[in-house]
Formats: sequence, structure tokens, C-alpha cells
Amino acid sequence: MAWYIDSSKLTKSDGNKEWWKTTYKPGDEVPVSGIYRCLGCGKEVTCNDPDRFPPQNHHQHTAAQGTIRWKLNVRTNTKGD
Repeated sequence: MAWYIDSSKLTKSDGNKEWWKTTYKPGDEVPVSGIYRCLGCGKEVTCNDPDRFPPQNHHQHTAAQGTIRWKLNVRTNTKGD
């Protein structure tokens, strides 16, 4: 879980962009920089556009957790736009 403080000036998104709705696999290209959460286990990673998501062996899942799937949790503005 990402934490923040009230004075951090975070901006709420309407979630209409495709990158908020899409789940990504290990090795996929990162569409936008941000904090991504694994839907199976909750582990978070910080990834930058245009890098790739961590490989399959980045962390292991139990059978109950299923496959590693990344979903954008917090978008970061690394380009200053």
C-alpha cells in the first residue's frame, strides 16, 4: 500500500486513461511511470516509462496467489508535464 500525507498535494485521477484499467505481465513495457501493485500478492514496485516490468523471477507466488499481474496504483510525473 502506498502512503501519503495531507500536505503531499496529490491529484485524484478520474481513471479514464487506459493505463489505469490495464493489467501488465512481467517483462511488459511500462506505459507510464508510477507505483504498480501485484494483484496476486500486493507487493508494490516503482517503475519508470519506458522501462520494463520486473521479470517473472522478481518474486514468487503461491498457487493461491496465481500469476504475477501488475496494475497502476499511483502515477508519478517524472517528466514534469
